[in-house]
Amino acid sequence: MSGKGKRMTATQIKTETKNSTYLNQASLEEIVETCVESPNGFNIDFLAAQADHWVLVTTVREADELRGFSFFTLDRIGGTPCVLVGLAYICRTDTRSIVLANIVNDQMRRASLSFPDEDVLFSTQINNSGAFEVFDLFHNVVPRPDFNPTGEDRAWGRRLAKRLGISMFSYEDRSFVARSKQLPPVVFDHVSIKPAVNALDTTSLLEKLEQSDGDTLIVHGWAKAEQLAKLTVVLPEQPS
Repeated sequence: MSGKGKRMTATQIKTETKNSTYLNQASLEEIVETCVESPNGFNIDFLAAQADHWVLVTTVREADELRGFSFFTLDRIGGTPCVLVGLAYICRTDTRSIVLANIVNDQMRRASLSFPDEDVLFSTQINNSGAFEVFDLFHNVVPRPDFNPTGEDRAWGRRLAKRLGISMFSYEDRSFVARSKQLPPVVFDHVSIKPAVNALDTTSLLEKLEQSDGDTLIVHGWAKAEQLAKLTVVLPEQPS
């Protein structure tokens, strides 16, 4: 599904999160069609496996057309609340940033309801620099340009890699690169409409990736409890 999107209004956009097991064959076929512009080669068998693996899926529709989706799970790692995002894709339309914001906001709103008054870690895998836009709303994003990760940052990378089923023999904890040898890769597939996200040289962080082998970068950031509390009433993009 391609082409430029029109300006969204509250009545045009619908964001929905549901259990991934509710996705039927027709839903999966629609998702595959939506991913037509992805270079990652997602297919219906791969999508079905992701629906089985991840607990929840968020979708965004504009005027009834699917514009983006994201599989994810709410979990605790060592007692810390986490939003772990698996496969996700945003259509390459002019409204892609709005679609992205709706997906992330709805996921974090649910995290706030599940983990009230707690900071929450958000993590996903990426393989292109534009996908760093996913982390625009988060604090202490790791890795990031011109930043030397602490021992705790690297420990979090290892915890996340383990939770994602990546062998420590395939994970490089100083660069946060996962050489999982999985194709298609389980990534948040988003290409920012901005020439350079936040004017940061994020490209350098992905230079070590062999994308033809399915390498990914595991990225995480933090949402403050007070930031999340603002999402518990209603999402601003949703009709009242």
